[in-house]
This record gives sequence, C-alpha cells and structure tokens, in this order.
Amino acid sequence: MENIQGEGEQSGMDILEKVRKEGLIFDGAMGSILISKGITGVEAPELWNLKHPDVIMEIHRAYYDAGSDVASANTYGVSAIKLKKMGVTQSVEDVNRAGVRIAREVCGKGQYVAGELGSLGDMLEPAGPVSFDEAVDCFAQQAGFLEDEGVDVFLIETIFDINIGLAAIKAVRSVSEKPVFCSLTFKKMKKGFFTIFGNNPEDSMKSLVDAGASAVGANCSMGSQTMIDLAHEIKKSVDVPVIIQPNAGMPKTGKDNVVFYPEDEIFFADSIKKIRELGVEIVGGCCGTTPEYIKRLKKLFKKKEYHT
Repeated sequence: MENIQGEGEQSGMDILEKVRKEGLIFDGAMGSILISKGITGVEAPELWNLKHPDVIMEIHRAYYDAGSDVASANTYGVSAIKLKKMGVTQSVEDVNRAGVRIAREVCGKGQYVAGELGSLGDMLEPAGPVSFDEAVDCFAQQAGFLEDEGVDVFLIETIFDINIGLAAIKAVRSVSEKPVFCSLTFKKMKKGFFTIFGNNPEDSMKSLVDAGASAVGANCSMGSQTMIDLAHEIKKSVDVPVIIQPNAGMPKTGKDNVVFYPEDEIFFADSIKKIRELGVEIVGGCCGTTPEYIKRLKKLFKKKEYHT
C-alpha cells in the first residue's frame, strides 16, 4: 500500500528545533481510555488498530485538538515477542503500519506522529528468557515498519530495565536517523529514585544518551507531584532535552472495583508547570490522563506561565 503522508509530517530536525525553541507537548494515556471504552485485560490494545481503527483515530484526534504537538501511535506492545506471548496471530507488520497510518490520518500542520515501542512482554537475561541481541533484533523489526511508515520521532517508553532501553535505542538507530526519545520508569525509595533493577536516574540517563537517545526522561509509575523531584534530578544530569510524562496520580480502586486516578487536570497541570520551570522541554501525560489534561497543559504553554 502506498505510504500516504499527512500535512503535519515534518523532518526530524524540525521537531528537535521546536523542542529547543518552544518545548513540546505529547499526548496523554491510551490504555486507560481504551479500558473506559470496553477493552478487556486479556486483549492486546494495539489490535484495536485493526479491529476498531475509528476508536483509535478519535482518541488521537481528541489529543491533537486539545493541543498535543505529538500523538504516539498505538504501537507500544507490537513487538514480535510480545504479540507471540499474547497469542496474537495478526502480522506484526500490519498492526504497526496501521497504528502509524491511523495517527497520520488526523495529524495536522505543525503536528507530529511518534512511533512508540518498548514492551517485549518478557525480561532480558538473566532475569528472563530474552537475550540482549534477541531484543535488538525484535525492536529493529518493529522500528523498521515504523520508519517505513514515516514517523517523525521514535518514543521508547515505560522502560523498567535500562538494558531494554539500550536495546531499543540500538535497534532504532540501526534503521533510522530520526530523533529517539527514551523514557524509563522509576520508584521513589528511601534513598532516592531507582528503577526496579536498582538503576539511579543520573547514570541511567547518561547511558541512554551515550547509546544515541535524542531526549531522555521518565514516565508512568508515579503521580505528577512526585515526578517534580525526579524531573529535577534528570534535568541536572544530562545536556539533551528531557521528557516527563507522569500519571494522574497513583491508581486507586473505587466503587465496583473500578480503577481511577485521583489527580484532576488542574492539579496535574500545576505540577507540570513546576516541571517546566525546571527547564524540562517535553511534557505529556501517562495513565489516567485525557485530552482535558492536555488542554490544560496547552494553556500553560500559551500563557508561558513558567520560565525555563
């Protein structure tokens, strides 16, 4: 099928220029919105690219309309290893290509599409069965489809193992020269912030930059207020742009065992304002955030209620 590009496609250098001059707003959650639309826990959310493309397109459109500069294609878990583990029979290529095309369809002038990747569904050796080289090959296959579809930037996110991040960066760099943003997940411990494998922010971020990341940071695993201190540590540890995308608080269980996120868009935006004041260039939302949260962030950017 012929690759159809939207008005909004811009070169990799353009997006990095925008980061430097104005900052960049990513979108918010995809998974928690799909849950609200009826997806079940045993379903691969990326399969909705093929089964319900209209729903995915409307989510992207809502984020763009709210003020997102970038929509992340619904391709986070479309690696061959992850799909096989979930028993998915659909082609890795088809699901990845569909994810980019859906986002591109509603991408307007001055907006971007990110090819998202990060989930293998298994841990790397010695904690799991996947070797580093196998991870690189798997991510390279996925990144190749995303590159072929013309994404503007690659987003590697929700990475709990620094080595998975390094494998993904190496893979993307083997097929593309476009910008690569890489974001890890951390937990706040008594002695500071660490990944579940004990990596601290400073060393982790430097390793990602050395591997070829264009921007580095953190997402998920904590609310926006806790993320302020982590953002400060990350920002002072590297010279490249920083990306921060917190949850709308930590998930809680309400009536009928329905999971919800406690931070409203006003509280969330206030935290993002403080994060921007640290000099963080790229922001967005993770679990529990919606287009309403992004709309609030956009107002911050317009009013410039911060100083970098």
